[in-house]
Amino acid sequence: MPLLAAEPNVYPADLFDLGAEAVAAESHWWVLHTRPRQEKALARQLLEHRVPFYLPTIAKRLRIKGRNLTSHVPLFPGYAFMMADREQRVAALTTNRIFHTLPVTNQNALWNDLRQISHLITTGAAITPEDRLAPGDIVEITSGPLTGLKGKILRTATGQRFVVEVDFIQRGASVMLDDSCLTASREQFA
Repeated sequence: MPLLAAEPNVYPADLFDLGAEAVAAESHWWVLHTRPRQEKALARQLLEHRVPFYLPTIAKRLRIKGRNLTSHVPLFPGYAFMMADREQRVAALTTNRIFHTLPVTNQNALWNDLRQISHLITTGAAITPEDRLAPGDIVEITSGPLTGLKGKILRTATGQRFVVEVDFIQRGASVMLDDSCLTASREQFA
Protein backbone atom coordinates (compact mmCIF):
# COMPACT_ATOMS: atom_id res chain seq x y z
CA MET A 1 0.00 0.00 0.00
CA PRO A 2 1.55 3.32 -0.99
CA LEU A 3 2.01 5.89 1.71
CA LEU A 4 1.63 8.54 -0.99
CA ALA A 5 1.06 8.04 -4.69
CA ALA A 6 4.05 8.58 -6.94
CA GLU A 7 4.22 12.13 -8.25
CA PRO A 8 5.54 13.17 -11.66
CA ASN A 9 9.31 13.04 -11.46
CA VAL A 10 10.06 14.25 -14.98
CA TYR A 11 8.63 16.99 -17.17
CA PRO A 12 7.95 16.70 -20.01
CA ALA A 13 7.23 12.97 -19.80
CA ASP A 14 9.25 12.34 -22.98
CA LEU A 15 12.25 14.43 -21.88
CA PHE A 16 14.69 11.56 -22.39
CA ASP A 17 13.15 10.53 -25.71
CA LEU A 18 14.01 13.96 -27.08
CA GLY A 19 17.52 14.53 -28.32
CA ALA A 20 19.74 17.17 -26.79
CA GLU A 21 19.33 19.10 -30.05
CA ALA A 22 15.52 19.20 -29.67
CA VAL A 23 15.70 21.39 -26.55
CA ALA A 24 15.86 25.16 -26.90
CA ALA A 25 19.41 26.38 -27.53
CA GLU A 26 19.31 28.77 -24.57
CA SER A 27 18.26 26.01 -22.15
CA HIS A 28 20.90 24.16 -20.18
CA TRP A 29 21.00 21.52 -17.49
CA TRP A 30 21.38 22.84 -13.98
CA VAL A 31 22.01 20.70 -10.92
CA LEU A 32 19.85 22.02 -8.11
CA HIS A 33 21.16 21.43 -4.61
CA THR A 34 17.96 21.65 -2.60
CA ARG A 35 17.26 22.49 0.98
CA PRO A 36 16.66 19.36 3.11
CA ARG A 37 13.54 17.37 2.12
CA GLN A 38 12.47 19.93 -0.51
CA GLU A 39 13.08 17.89 -3.69
CA LYS A 40 9.45 16.87 -4.34
CA ALA A 41 8.01 20.28 -3.45
CA LEU A 42 10.47 21.88 -5.86
CA ALA A 43 9.51 19.36 -8.56
CA ARG A 44 5.82 20.23 -8.08
CA GLN A 45 6.60 23.93 -8.50
CA LEU A 46 8.73 23.33 -11.60
CA LEU A 47 5.90 21.22 -13.07
CA GLU A 48 3.39 23.97 -12.29
CA HIS A 49 5.57 26.49 -14.18
CA ARG A 50 6.23 23.97 -17.01
CA VAL A 51 10.01 24.05 -16.52
CA PRO A 52 11.66 20.82 -17.73
CA PHE A 53 13.16 18.85 -14.82
CA TYR A 54 14.15 15.40 -13.65
CA LEU A 55 13.93 14.15 -10.08
CA PRO A 56 14.93 10.46 -10.04
CA THR A 57 12.84 8.63 -7.44
CA ILE A 58 12.72 5.03 -6.27
CA ALA A 59 10.15 3.06 -4.31
CA LYS A 60 11.16 2.39 -0.72
CA ARG A 61 9.26 -0.17 1.33
CA LEU A 62 8.62 0.60 4.98
CA ARG A 63 7.04 -1.36 7.79
CA ILE A 64 5.17 0.94 10.15
CA LYS A 65 3.04 -0.44 12.98
CA GLY A 66 2.84 -3.84 11.30
CA ARG A 67 1.76 -2.43 7.94
CA ASN A 68 3.85 -2.61 4.79
CA LEU A 69 3.91 0.76 3.07
CA THR A 70 5.65 2.08 -0.03
CA SER A 71 7.04 5.58 -0.32
CA HIS A 72 8.69 7.18 -3.36
CA VAL A 73 11.93 8.84 -2.29
CA PRO A 74 14.59 10.77 -4.24
CA LEU A 75 17.40 8.58 -5.52
CA PHE A 76 19.83 11.42 -4.82
CA PRO A 77 18.61 13.20 -1.67
CA GLY A 78 19.22 16.92 -1.91
CA TYR A 79 19.52 17.02 -5.72
CA ALA A 80 17.21 17.67 -8.66
CA PHE A 81 18.03 18.42 -12.28
CA MET A 82 16.50 21.26 -14.29
CA MET A 83 16.68 22.05 -18.02
CA ALA A 84 16.20 25.82 -18.13
CA ASP A 85 17.40 29.14 -19.41
CA ARG A 86 18.79 31.75 -17.03
CA GLU A 87 15.40 33.43 -16.52
CA GLN A 88 13.78 30.12 -15.51
CA ARG A 89 16.75 29.41 -13.22
CA VAL A 90 16.21 32.71 -11.42
CA ALA A 91 12.48 31.95 -11.11
CA ALA A 92 13.34 28.55 -9.59
CA LEU A 93 15.65 30.23 -7.08
CA THR A 94 12.76 32.40 -5.88
CA THR A 95 10.98 29.25 -4.58
CA ASN A 96 13.30 29.33 -1.56
CA ARG A 97 13.70 25.55 -1.89
CA ILE A 98 17.13 25.64 -3.53
CA PHE A 99 20.32 25.97 -1.53
CA HIS A 100 22.33 26.71 -4.69
CA THR A 101 22.59 25.80 -8.37
CA LEU A 102 25.56 24.14 -9.94
CA PRO A 103 26.32 25.01 -13.57
CA VAL A 104 27.05 22.00 -15.77
CA THR A 105 30.08 22.38 -18.01
CA ASN A 106 29.57 19.15 -19.97
CA GLN A 107 25.89 19.23 -20.94
CA ASN A 108 26.01 16.10 -23.12
CA ALA A 109 27.67 14.00 -20.43
CA LEU A 110 25.01 14.92 -17.85
CA TRP A 111 22.25 14.37 -20.45
CA ASN A 112 23.58 10.84 -21.09
CA ASP A 113 24.05 10.09 -17.36
CA LEU A 114 20.47 11.14 -16.58
CA ARG A 115 19.11 9.19 -19.55
CA GLN A 116 20.83 6.06 -18.23
CA ILE A 117 19.55 6.64 -14.67
CA SER A 118 16.02 7.04 -16.08
CA HIS A 119 16.37 3.80 -18.06
CA LEU A 120 17.69 1.98 -15.00
CA ILE A 121 14.71 3.11 -12.90
CA THR A 122 12.11 2.21 -15.55
CA THR A 123 13.31 -1.41 -15.66
CA GLY A 124 11.92 -1.96 -12.17
CA ALA A 125 15.18 -3.50 -10.93
CA ALA A 126 16.01 -3.15 -7.23
CA ILE A 127 18.17 -0.02 -7.14
CA THR A 128 20.60 0.97 -4.42
CA PRO A 129 21.88 4.58 -4.21
CA GLU A 130 25.67 4.81 -4.24
CA ASP A 131 27.63 7.66 -2.65
CA ARG A 132 31.18 8.74 -3.50
CA LEU A 133 31.85 6.02 -6.02
CA ALA A 134 35.18 4.25 -6.05
CA PRO A 135 36.99 3.61 -9.31
CA GLY A 136 36.04 0.32 -11.00
CA ASP A 137 35.95 -1.52 -14.27
CA ILE A 138 33.94 0.15 -17.01
CA VAL A 139 31.50 -2.33 -18.53
CA GLU A 140 28.57 -2.55 -20.91
CA ILE A 141 25.50 -4.71 -20.37
CA THR A 142 25.08 -7.11 -23.30
CA SER A 143 21.78 -8.86 -22.51
CA GLY A 144 18.51 -8.36 -20.68
CA PRO A 145 16.38 -5.24 -20.18
CA LEU A 146 19.44 -3.07 -19.46
CA THR A 147 21.25 -3.92 -22.73
CA GLY A 148 23.46 -1.08 -23.94
CA LEU A 149 23.92 0.71 -20.61
CA LYS A 150 27.51 1.53 -19.74
CA GLY A 151 28.78 1.96 -16.23
CA LYS A 152 31.19 0.72 -13.59
CA ILE A 153 31.28 -2.43 -11.57
CA LEU A 154 31.65 -2.38 -7.82
CA ARG A 155 32.43 -5.68 -6.15
CA THR A 156 30.70 -6.26 -2.85
CA ALA A 157 30.53 -9.15 -0.40
CA THR A 158 27.20 -10.21 -1.90
CA GLY A 159 28.21 -10.06 -5.57
CA GLN A 160 28.71 -7.51 -8.31
CA ARG A 161 26.81 -4.27 -8.58
CA PHE A 162 26.49 -2.39 -11.88
CA VAL A 163 26.66 1.34 -11.21
CA VAL A 164 25.36 4.15 -13.39
CA GLU A 165 27.02 7.36 -12.29
CA VAL A 166 26.15 11.02 -12.42
CA ASP A 167 29.78 12.10 -12.32
CA PHE A 168 28.94 15.74 -11.80
CA ILE A 169 27.59 15.16 -8.29
CA GLN A 170 29.70 12.03 -7.61
CA ARG A 171 26.67 9.84 -6.99
CA GLY A 172 25.02 6.97 -8.78
CA ALA A 173 22.62 4.07 -8.65
CA SER A 174 23.37 0.35 -8.79
CA VAL A 175 21.74 -3.01 -9.44
CA MET A 176 22.96 -6.56 -8.81
CA LEU A 177 24.10 -8.37 -11.97
CA ASP A 178 25.94 -11.55 -12.82
CA ASP A 179 29.03 -11.77 -15.03
CA SER A 180 27.19 -13.45 -17.91
CA CYS A 181 25.52 -10.23 -19.11
CA LEU A 182 28.59 -7.94 -18.85
CA THR A 183 31.46 -7.25 -21.18
CA ALA A 184 34.42 -4.91 -20.79
CA SER A 185 33.87 -1.61 -22.55
CA ARG A 186 36.64 -0.07 -24.63
CA GLU A 187 34.96 3.31 -24.48
CA GLN A 188 36.08 5.48 -21.56
CA PHE A 189 33.78 8.04 -19.96
CA ALA A 190 34.65 11.66 -20.69
